[in-house]
Amino acid sequence: MNNKGDLMDGTMKVSYKMLCDGDVYNEVSLIEILQNEKVAKAIKSEFAKGLRNIALSTSEDIKIEISTEKEIFEFEAEKKDFADLIELAEEDAKLHKRIKKGCTGVELVDFSTQ
Repeated sequence: MNNKGDLMDGTMKVSYKMLCDGDVYNEVSLIEILQNEKVAKAIKSEFAKGLRNIALSTSEDIKIEISTEKEIFEFEAEKKDFADLIELAEEDAKLHKRIKKGCTGVELVDFSTQ
């Protein structure tokens, strides 16, 4: 039978990315995109070439994220260190010389137990 101590034994895989001053993040709705004249023209010419009176629509308003593409870094941590994951990610970034001018923060992307 497991006791509480056994649940905190073992490791977990932690993924993070570096945050930089020039990073971009924006959300645009699919409806806004489809209402843009240039986008609508490009979609129609690619997928409805030669057809007339074509309307673009969507059944739900989906958000499209526009963001800086980032490399994801990983390290292993003890389960008992869960509360310190951000600090551990910062230490991993320093250890691997990922902290540079303008790129000093980390964002946790994912973590999973092993």
